[in-house]
Amino acid sequence: MIVRPGSGSFEVNSQPLDEYFPRQLLRTLARQPLLTAGYEGTVDVRVRVHGGGISGQAGAVRHGVARALCEIDPALRPELKRRGLLTRDARKKERRKAGLKKARKRPQFSKR
Repeated sequence: MIVRPGSGSFEVNSQPLDEYFPRQLLRTLARQPLLTAGYEGTVDVRVRVHGGGISGQAGAVRHGVARALCEIDPALRPELKRRGLLTRDARKKERRKAGLKKARKRPQFSKR
């Protein structure tokens, strides 16, 4: 993640934001910290993201941009924190348990 002064360009994996995230909702989600902080036209953002799905990647970009803005201007931290932009999504895939087919799926029960 690189945030530097510029004209307001936003690249994700060397592609423009509009190309990488096809849905408007995901683009809005990724830009949200910039809009909240008032930096939408003054900084260039370059992000490298991999893993997960497209929605999870948009959330990860949002979290990374918010953290980068906090390093640039520590005075933004209370407002970004209040809006929940600095909260990491801690959900993970649950591990498979012994005796089960998946994390919670049990083998079919047969009475006879």
